[in-house]
Amino acid sequence: MNSVGSSGIFQPLEGDDPRSIAGYRLTARLGSGGMGKVYLSYTPGGRPVAIKVIRPEFSEDAEFRRRFKQEVQSAQRVQGLFTAPVIDSDADGASPWLATAYVPGPSLSAAVAEHGKLPVSTVLLLVAGIAEALQVIHGAGIVHRDLKPSNVLLAADGPRVIDFGIARAADATSLTSSGVTIGTPTFMAPEQAAGSTVTPATDIFALGQVAAYAAIGSPAFGEGTSHGVLYRIVHEQPDLTGLPEELGELVTRCLAKEAAERPSVAEVIALCGAASGQTQLRRPEDWLPTAVAADITTRTAAPAPAQAPPPPVEPPATQPATAPLTTPRPPAHPPAPSAAPVPQQPQTPPPGYGPAAQAPTANVTAPLTQVPAGPNGTGPAATAPTAPGPAAQPPQSSPSPQAAQPPQAPKKKRKGLVTALVLVCMLVFAGAGGAAVYYVMKGRGKASHQQAESKGGKKKQVGSGGGATATPSDGTSPSPSATGGASGSVVKDPKPTDYAKIDLPDTYHLSMADNPVAPKSEDSDTGNDFSFTHNEYSDSTVDTQSGKLVLLNPGEKGTLDTCRTETRFTKSISVKKLTKDAQMCLTTNYGTVALITFKSMAPESDVSSYMTVAVRVWRNAVEPEDGQ
Repeated sequence: MNSVGSSGIFQPLEGDDPRSIAGYRLTARLGSGGMGKVYLSYTPGGRPVAIKVIRPEFSEDAEFRRRFKQEVQSAQRVQGLFTAPVIDSDADGASPWLATAYVPGPSLSAAVAEHGKLPVSTVLLLVAGIAEALQVIHGAGIVHRDLKPSNVLLAADGPRVIDFGIARAADATSLTSSGVTIGTPTFMAPEQAAGSTVTPATDIFALGQVAAYAAIGSPAFGEGTSHGVLYRIVHEQPDLTGLPEELGELVTRCLAKEAAERPSVAEVIALCGAASGQTQLRRPEDWLPTAVAADITTRTAAPAPAQAPPPPVEPPATQPATAPLTTPRPPAHPPAPSAAPVPQQPQTPPPGYGPAAQAPTANVTAPLTQVPAGPNGTGPAATAPTAPGPAAQPPQSSPSPQAAQPPQAPKKKRKGLVTALVLVCMLVFAGAGGAAVYYVMKGRGKASHQQAESKGGKKKQVGSGGGATATPSDGTSPSPSATGGASGSVVKDPKPTDYAKIDLPDTYHLSMADNPVAPKSEDSDTGNDFSFTHNEYSDSTVDTQSGKLVLLNPGEKGTLDTCRTETRFTKSISVKKLTKDAQMCLTTNYGTVALITFKSMAPESDVSSYMTVAVRVWRNAVEPEDGQ
């Protein structure tokens, strides 16, 4: 897939190239072929992927789309050491596409074109690796149909076969009905060229041609017009001039005209071992010639480009831009004098909150003593002595849910400013009254939920039952499905936020309060809402420590209403129960609902263990649990 273009390995995007595909940001063009163009992109975890976008001519054919979807689903079952796994796809969009793991290495065609034929030892290891790939591909019920040097990539640890099965999707399209043959004529089998039945033996013939090309440096049936090449494949013998003797039996048996006379995949591997003088091939790290191996470094994808940072938060126009305070911030409603401090539990705030998002506040750090209300609750008490103590701030429109920081030593302030602020605090405390105690006892998680609601355009109103009712600012009625909680409050359906693909490594977790949602290590201080644990000796699991999980039944629609009404709660789900596109509802104790869609597990050839999921998050979708 990473063909070398005229302007280098990683070609810049041109005017007609898309800038993104289904959330994958495209960074370079890798090449193009008969089926479409290939681009470089990255997963959210930073791993490079190759995305192939199908040509518009095929996209307009409904039968092609149907077969493409079927073939890609089959290809996703192929997990071999010598294949580039298919990790994502879409057959229903404006332009069908699929994504595979990016392989940093030249194609066999590029290596031979630049450096000439390969030594015998390399060819034997090459053919044995391709044969192992075909063994896995055929085991999944797929015939490659287009095995050729440009579809074999040379990686440091062996070859990788790509584009398996996709040619079949085009066989019955309107393009082929007029006589167009899908596949590369130079490397076709006789039955394929004649339009007869294609079987796994068809790929063995192509493998023999690939072996001859690698060892000789040119196609066994020559080059020229398609009709001329196809005629020689069907009726003439291959030109194997210059083929090393060690490869003679292997290549000639693979190139038998009759499919039944060709060796099986297992026999091909045995022939490679016999030709090398070994009963079992052992692949050294330097299996490629030095000049070819040097090309691998030039094809190593650069790290994923950094996303543009968000714009800085502007301070309010009425406040001077000064250094942020390090004194503790009180809750939205200050507590009454008798309220005891409530221990704060560490919890990740909703996106947009926290130290990075706090606007600089007024230059006030002098310690102030809270002034209790008078006997009738309408004014200050008779005496309000001041004494050194924790600093108090005027209420903010968006108080931070972060844990309180240690107070700094008091600083000298002007007497007039301190006096004015004392009077302001006296009036605020008197108006707050006993309601302050309620909000303090609700704790930090509740405050975080209220902050996010204020950003979502909702306001609290006191209902007849004494509970708080969330009313949208635009005057529309909240969704009845959002009703919940003993207070009888309702929450308007929030807009979801989608995170298309997340590779979640073993022992890492996700916090739905993060934006973007991304894997965090186990020693991270963010909330553990959804984690993956791989175990070689027992079931691998996904679990939650700060919420409730529900595995939806097949066919059950994954919506916000479904997640709100499901009560088959659990804390842990075995990965064995997860099939592709299985969906799980997650409800956190701070009021966020998430729909997690399982996509795939890491291929066995990958050195790391991870699972790929898609996540849809509705923040502040339900009432937080008591104490949150």
